[in-house]
Amino acid sequence: MSRTEPSDLVERGRRVLALEAAAIGRVAERLGPPFAAAVRLLAAARGRLIVSGVGKSGLIARKLAATLTSTGTPASFLHPVDSLHGDLGIVDRDDVAILLSKSGASDELFGLVSQLKRLGVPMIAITGDPESILGRQAEVVLDASVAEEACPETLAPTTSTTVALALSDALAVALLEVKGFRREQFAALHPGGTLGKNLLLRVADVMLTTDVPKLLPDRPMRECVVLLAERRGTVAIVDAGGSLVGVVTAGDLTRLMEKTDQFLDLPVGKVMTQTPKATTPDELAGAAVRVMEHHGIMALPVLDGGRSSRGWRV
Repeated sequence: MSRTEPSDLVERGRRVLALEAAAIGRVAERLGPPFAAAVRLLAAARGRLIVSGVGKSGLIARKLAATLTSTGTPASFLHPVDSLHGDLGIVDRDDVAILLSKSGASDELFGLVSQLKRLGVPMIAITGDPESILGRQAEVVLDASVAEEACPETLAPTTSTTVALALSDALAVALLEVKGFRREQFAALHPGGTLGKNLLLRVADVMLTTDVPKLLPDRPMRECVVLLAERRGTVAIVDAGGSLVGVVTAGDLTRLMEKTDQFLDLPVGKVMTQTPKATTPDELAGAAVRVMEHHGIMALPVLDGGRSSRGWRV
């Protein structure tokens, strides 16, 4: 009788995860020049990417096509059987094909492989048998072989599909990095999701516009110290017209205190940083955050077309 105690079930789950994690680790260890060749081939494609597979490999192929498309590389899933009944019309000679097959010997694939060869479309094979018929026909072969499936008696593809999925993700991520795909482009392709909406937030959507800490350059540091303590560690220094001329930060105060005890009556204009980092209302909030993180600052002045302070990005 099958054991169904909670501890037995948890142990079975851990075994599957351990097997699949180990298989991915072995694929990572043997990754080499063919992977680089595949990425370069995809990056140089003048057309779209055609992704195909049968059965469980077909499901991984669909996911790869979706990942590529959502990260700036047009890709289409093409079922190998449908390709022989009219759908081959989506394939162009400038395309590149990625074919997934555990065995590399799926009969359903070979009609498509033959037609891709006729059109001169280069093929990348992700297969568990690099020496298979598919492997020998492809321009680039990525070895997705596994020692064993996680499923008892190898009844269903498990470890093999996990490895194929991970290898597909590695291809897609390496490709988007080579092509310089940015967060803003991702947001533009995902306008309806929460992630896309967050990525498209502008500084104007999140900046503080009331009680922005400001001082004129001739005001004493004693006033600035109070504002630094109350308002996030940064004070904007503006001229009589409201244009930004500098900032004083908590870091500026610390460095000043290390030099002298007699600083409370100093005008802030003598202490301020005259070329501070700043942003604009139309800038993406994510870009402003990156500036803050890169320079280790807690706030950015938000400026209009001139140097007039509009608000505070924190």
